[in-house]
Amino acid sequence: MGAWWTWPENFDAPLVLYLTEEQEKNIFGLGDKFLRSIEKHSHTLIQLEPWFTATGQTRVTVVGPPGARQWLMNMIQCLGAHDAHFQAQGVEMLHYVRSQPLTRENLAFSFHAWNNMFEPWETLMSEPLF
Repeated sequence: MGAWWTWPENFDAPLVLYLTEEQEKNIFGLGDKFLRSIEKHSHTLIQLEPWFTATGQTRVTVVGPPGARQWLMNMIQCLGAHDAHFQAQGVEMLHYVRSQPLTRENLAFSFHAWNNMFEPWETLMSEPLF
């Protein structure tokens, strides 16, 4: 089994989304300080490019294993939610992916949790993903 970037399917259908400057700074840090750690821990490649829109958004393109892309999307959606519970969940997920690799359990839980309106996911942080 090779590294994730040797599998062509990990580059199919990249995740593309737009963040405000504030959202980008909150997720990736000032000067994109946390970009590399998020990429490393989620086994993804993330491209940030300023987009010339009236609101000055940044286009974010993510490639990598589908489960990792979905996990990051769930995190970003939680961070942008109006509900305090979801925001707190997003902050927890952000701190996690900045500090340690995602596990298979994280990815499985992310899918399950998103479909079941979240349960405490801290119990599913065990073995590294790759």
